[in-house]
Amino acid sequence: MTIPCCNDHDMRSGIWFVRLVGGDSPCSGRVEIRDENQWKTVCDSDFGPKAAAVVCEELQWYPRDPPCTHANDAGVTCTKYTGFRLVNGSTACDGRVEVQVLGTWGTLCDSHWDLLDAHVLCRHLGCGFAEAVPGGGRFGRGTGPTWRESFHCDGTEAQLGQCPVTALGASPCSHDRDAAVICSDSSGALRLVGGGSRCDGRVEIFQRGTWGRVLDDQWDVQEASVVCRQLRCGEAERAYSPPKPERGTGPVGLRGVRCAGHEPNLTLCNTSLPESALAAGIAEDVGVICWGSRQARLVNGPGRCAGRVEIYYRGSWGTVCDEGWDLPDAAVVCQQLGCGGALEAVGSAGFGSGSGQIWLGSVSCSGAEAALWDCPAGSWGEPDCGHKEDAGVVCSEFVALRLENNDSCSGRLQVFYNGTWGSVCSNSMTPQTVSLACKELGCGDAISLDPFPTYGTLPGPAWLDRVECGERHSSFWQCPSAPWHPQSCTDLRDETHITCQDREKIRAVGGESGCWGRVEVWHRGSWGTVCDDSWDMLDAAVACRQLGCGPAVSALGGAVFGKGTGPIWLEQVECRGTEPSLQHCWARPGDSGSCRHKEDAAVNCSDATRGRPTSSRRESLLVIICIILGALLCLLLALLAGQAWSARAGRRASERAWEPFPEALYEEIGYSPALEKQGRFSISGSYSEGSLTKTQAHYEDIEEEDGAGSAPGTGEQEGVDLSSLQTCDGHQCHHELQGRIWAMISSGAAKSTV
Repeated sequence: MTIPCCNDHDMRSGIWFVRLVGGDSPCSGRVEIRDENQWKTVCDSDFGPKAAAVVCEELQWYPRDPPCTHANDAGVTCTKYTGFRLVNGSTACDGRVEVQVLGTWGTLCDSHWDLLDAHVLCRHLGCGFAEAVPGGGRFGRGTGPTWRESFHCDGTEAQLGQCPVTALGASPCSHDRDAAVICSDSSGALRLVGGGSRCDGRVEIFQRGTWGRVLDDQWDVQEASVVCRQLRCGEAERAYSPPKPERGTGPVGLRGVRCAGHEPNLTLCNTSLPESALAAGIAEDVGVICWGSRQARLVNGPGRCAGRVEIYYRGSWGTVCDEGWDLPDAAVVCQQLGCGGALEAVGSAGFGSGSGQIWLGSVSCSGAEAALWDCPAGSWGEPDCGHKEDAGVVCSEFVALRLENNDSCSGRLQVFYNGTWGSVCSNSMTPQTVSLACKELGCGDAISLDPFPTYGTLPGPAWLDRVECGERHSSFWQCPSAPWHPQSCTDLRDETHITCQDREKIRAVGGESGCWGRVEVWHRGSWGTVCDDSWDMLDAAVACRQLGCGPAVSALGGAVFGKGTGPIWLEQVECRGTEPSLQHCWARPGDSGSCRHKEDAAVNCSDATRGRPTSSRRESLLVIICIILGALLCLLLALLAGQAWSARAGRRASERAWEPFPEALYEEIGYSPALEKQGRFSISGSYSEGSLTKTQAHYEDIEEEDGAGSAPGTGEQEGVDLSSLQTCDGHQCHHELQGRIWAMISSGAAKSTV
């Protein structure tokens, strides 16, 4: 549920009766209320818009103590955008876009305004879909402030306030560039629901003030073509009947439709079929997939403008093969997503291996195409490659934040932009700006803005100046500033140096670097561990980002780096993967007594400073342990082989002379080059009781059978169970290029990305 309000004051000295927990910002999350000395959740069955409005009105502070998680807890998202409207048009569904921010109306700059943003606004206003986004002051010049925020919608959001927003570094905008939109009206309007875009899903029609289902028993591509054309979604790819879980339950708008395929509107088709025609079959909900449903996105990256390339096609997301993948291909993706130019075309699953379909391969763009699927490429869904070859990109508008110093929560504030790190100038720097920077870095609240008295000239770029965050901003990236410029300031005294409270510290213990080891968090003045209950890759991704390392390689449990000491601060951590720190994730307090230090969680992150995953080090402690375990395994097999041979030789000594064959057999079992290789390179291993039993049973079988009919080496693999040694697959271990990407953007310990 999203409510247009947000009051993000700092009320640490007050008494809190309501709080939002586990969201992506101080204005979203699960609702908890205080009952005497306990925080309790609210059931969503009794929680409506009015209650949510009261929560937003009363909300004053965002806590960090980890709460319990319940499946049906009520949640609320507050937004500073309190109203949207279209003005100066011929109808209520076209005109200049105006947005109310905390009670003040202003226009929106069109610098990043596109059809996806406009679709969300039209749907929110009950005006169907966006037909066009005209520029050049089509609906006149507005008055009042011009908001510099850029919305980054994917088209499926219920309102603009749910879309990611950035404003940092945006250029000033005059009323000559006010954003505008022309929406289709809602009369006889269609919509597609339940799909991954506005151009695929179950068909509904708006009639007599309400949305109704469309049912048919002979729905085919002719009817689907009319729907796609009416929605401006291109040609129809497929007509289908949704599976039972995806069928509607509301009123029926149309029952029975017969189209020739050329009609401009579904209501112009034959919708007055006789009852006899409808009785011939079972009328069901109908759906379409239009050509315009195709979308692109970047996933599993450190920010919005870097990651693995995925395409939405025929109702599902799939990846792109890196065969022939180069900068012109990456440039098309970056431009298509509003992320500027391409800094790097990443191959070999540098941002992790995807799953499902691989939609495109052998892509060969010139760089001028509007979308990736406009480029020459192989046949859809038929590339000759696997997910270990998934393509990715790093775009010029990928941004990150760090503090350059040995202390992860104090130092020189720097921002990554256009492929390089640069300073943030301190002109017009406010306490709210410093506070949001500390929060983005997972370092708690700000303590001070530190002066830097040394005279001199900055040795590198200074990307930003006059960053002015206010109470209406919930993220550092939403704050207005001077435009991006490599020489925003030149004097060393103008650099921003800050010290944060360090309240959300985290460390990795037991590994050879700070990017690998047992996870420990700082809370109430001491270090404590995290329980491995529900610990997964999403949790590890947040921990790695908070550690200032590259993406997570693996999420580990069972105290693989040894048992910690002291308190267990967190249990059942449930991160979405986007939080700035573990302390922002849903979790249970670690004082329940249900977890022990033998369940301490750990992470293996890509080592950003060395340009490769830490797991690839051949000299690492884990590999040494595996070598030792492998040697012990071989020794145990040799001892078993010797015992079995002695028993057999003693039993047959009186019957025949010593034979060399049994010794050869047991020598082969006791020493196998393949087994030695398994033990040398696996991450962990154990010689289980089950495998010992299986091996002993095999030796007893050999003793009982007649040796004359056996062949040397037969069955030797049956007696050894190596499954427990194989815990590192290609998906986890193949991160060489991903580490190189992180090496490009990292040399400090604390980072935050967008």
